[in-house]
Amino acid sequence: MEFTIKAFNELNINELYEILSLRSEIFVVEQNCAYQDLDYKDQKSMHLFATQQGKIVSYVRILEKGVSYEEMSIGRVVVHKDFRRKGLSSLTMKKAIEVIEEKFGQNKIRISAQAHLENFYGALGFKKVSEVYLEDDIPHIEMLYEGQ
Repeated sequence: MEFTIKAFNELNINELYEILSLRSEIFVVEQNCAYQDLDYKDQKSMHLFATQQGKIVSYVRILEKGVSYEEMSIGRVVVHKDFRRKGLSSLTMKKAIEVIEEKFGQNKIRISAQAHLENFYGALGFKKVSEVYLEDDIPHIEMLYEGQ
């Protein structure tokens, strides 16, 4: 498993296609949710992904302060269905937190999490900081990480 982090303009066309395909496969098709995934935040984000045998198997985007929230943010967290239940989502999130803390020198991270994943993100150090709200007809909560 190899992790790569790139700015939008560093992604090659095949990486971008794989990322967008994976996000669409999970968020639109699997979750049966028609929504606008392309929100013009990708160009302002860092893209962290894991590959295995040349295929992108997990992905998150890291948004700098001011793009979505006052704090840095992690979003579009996805793991290919064939690679779930193997700890890859935790590993990918931990890597994203590490990048934010080391590369950006930030220790506060805000996320908009699907409400049913509160315990997952809680185990990574995120705390619920909002009531449940609907985002694209899916219950979500805001969560905040305040590391070292």
